[in-house]
Amino acid sequence: MTETLISFALATSVLAISPGPDNIYVLVQSITNGKAYGLATVCGLITGCIVHTTLLAFGVSAIIKANEELFFGIKVLGALYLLYLAYKVFKSDSQLDFDSEAAPKKSLKALFVQGFFMNVLNPKVTIFFLAFFPGFLFSKTMSTIAQFYILGGIFMLVSFIIFSAIALLAGQIKSYTLKHRNSGVVFKWLQIVVFIGIAVFILV
Repeated sequence: MTETLISFALATSVLAISPGPDNIYVLVQSITNGKAYGLATVCGLITGCIVHTTLLAFGVSAIIKANEELFFGIKVLGALYLLYLAYKVFKSDSQLDFDSEAAPKKSLKALFVQGFFMNVLNPKVTIFFLAFFPGFLFSKTMSTIAQFYILGGIFMLVSFIIFSAIALLAGQIKSYTLKHRNSGVVFKWLQIVVFIGIAVFILV
């Protein structure tokens, strides 16, 4: 149980650190408007994860009760989706882009709301949760609903800590990446390794 949760937290950490649309947006908000605006965006994004966790917890738990074989099929599809994500990252450009024009000035409340809906209305987040979480269920006796909420809580806590650090250290992060042009390549391959590793973990 402990090993599974630690593995989940570590995988979440790597994915949260690796450049993606959400943490890049947080970074840009912090650089152009200030740290508080980056943190407001973080809070909105993380709050949106509660919705995805709830949909996953009740939806997949019902499937597990109804048909174990169907649940195994979901895990196989999840692993294939993660391999697809690894392939997309492999084909993508490793250059990090901090486009300040992508961060128009908004109020803290507006940024929180925008972050929330950016997360909730993104079907890719739902699909990713469906691919990522089921392989890390850690108990045969605990309710699967409770397990999904625990995983969701860990995911949100780890992501909040890392995204907040990105917001607070935005200036230093930008300076570092501009000085070390190969950092994008490192993050790119880190994502690929993690996606493939999680896919293998789910299937074993």
